Amino acid sequence: MKALIFFVSLSLLVVTHELGHLLLAKLFHTRVRRFYVFFNPLFSILKAKKFDGKWHFLFFNKETPESWDEKNLKPEDQNNTLWGLGWVPLGGYCDIAGMIDETKDAKDLESTPQPWEYRSKPRWQRLCIISGGVVVNFISALIIYAGIFAHWGTDELPLQNAPLGYAYTEVLLDEGFQNGDIIYAIDGEKQTDLTDASQKLILDSPKVVTVMRGDSLVDLNISKDLLSKLASENPKELISVQYPFVIKDFAPGSVGKRYGLMIGDSLVSICGRPTRTAEDFTTTLGDYKNDSVLIGLYRNHQYVEVPVLLHKDGKLGIYAQDDMSKLFDVVHVDYTLWQAIPAGIKYGWETLTTYVSSLKILFTKGGTNSLGGFISMASLFPDTWDWHRFWNLTALLAVVLAFMNIIPIPGLDGGHIVITLWEMITRKPVSEKVLSVIQNIGLGLLLLLLVVANGNDLIKLFNGWF
Repeated sequence: MKALIFFVSLSLLVVTHELGHLLLAKLFHTRVRRFYVFFNPLFSILKAKKFDGKWHFLFFNKETPESWDEKNLKPEDQNNTLWGLGWVPLGGYCDIAGMIDETKDAKDLESTPQPWEYRSKPRWQRLCIISGGVVVNFISALIIYAGIFAHWGTDELPLQNAPLGYAYTEVLLDEGFQNGDIIYAIDGEKQTDLTDASQKLILDSPKVVTVMRGDSLVDLNISKDLLSKLASENPKELISVQYPFVIKDFAPGSVGKRYGLMIGDSLVSICGRPTRTAEDFTTTLGDYKNDSVLIGLYRNHQYVEVPVLLHKDGKLGIYAQDDMSKLFDVVHVDYTLWQAIPAGIKYGWETLTTYVSSLKILFTKGGTNSLGGFISMASLFPDTWDWHRFWNLTALLAVVLAFMNIIPIPGLDGGHIVITLWEMITRKPVSEKVLSVIQNIGLGLLLLLLVVANGNDLIKLFNGWF
């Protein structure tokens, strides 16, 4: 399910990105020969093109018929785009006539530039066309965030409203944090939001973090190389809320349900051993496989003990409540449509700036270990369909995709933008032969990046298995 949800999200972003290029190209009367969702080596699942007044379709096709070639079509049909669906779900492309990109190099271009080609257009129009994908991706993120605020509003958990405190990754435990601590201040500045506090820990190189431990405030001196340590460990989650184990539902054939546990029970002990958090309860339960246990719980504010005979797997067949609004004192904010629009723009911009700031992790010792590929991205998505999380993560990926494409790497939109700006400044065109060389270098760099990022994923997956 994670893979499916990620696939849908990524496909949506690919389509909107390439549509940005297509719409700007069409606006400036530039011919778009092919528009593909996913790549199509060897064959295409679907091809569609309109000519002679009707749509024509090909399924599982390898060679496009010559009759579909623009040279063999009537003048009024020559600008029509071939729409395709490939079978390799790693992206997509928009084949703009007269442009050197991942679909063609200099030798594939006609010797004489045509007025409907990208290379024949004024430089400012080329700049708009090549920037279209990035702009549409970022605007899409802002629209999605505004829609989320308008439909769902926001639920915010103030740091101090988590009575069981927070769990910390190993690097932070080495810095002196203890599970259950609540961050109170960073370098003297009081903190109220977990996301903001986490970002400050990573990006601001703080010297002192003050935590609430029990009824006392404790100052922790943070080492200067915290960022490098975090980059080396690359934790999946830096800080997480500690939940009580409140029963949300039962699995089919649940042992717990058979022995009288009920939805809403708050489980606090096993055979007299206190289990403050859901993680504590699950870990402790594993020590009693195929054994009789006494589960201590609160039901309607009354303490109750329920005897249970566990199976050999040591599981009760129960699901813990994970909806923060049902466990903690959450602050909910509703937005009207007119309030959601500026809130979405503000949040999208803050997301972009935070993401850009976080890239400095890559330049620390072991920073490349934090690079992740498709497995890392897919792991962000939930195991079950959740529209709120789907749109949140899709908007985040849209911001990431927009920024990654603006980076001036040859082969990415950013590389084409830099070349176009260079031509605008020097008022001299870059030769098509040089563009081909730059494009090949860029594709090599992108391939290397894909290998490193997805290689990291495979290494983590392998280590998890063994």
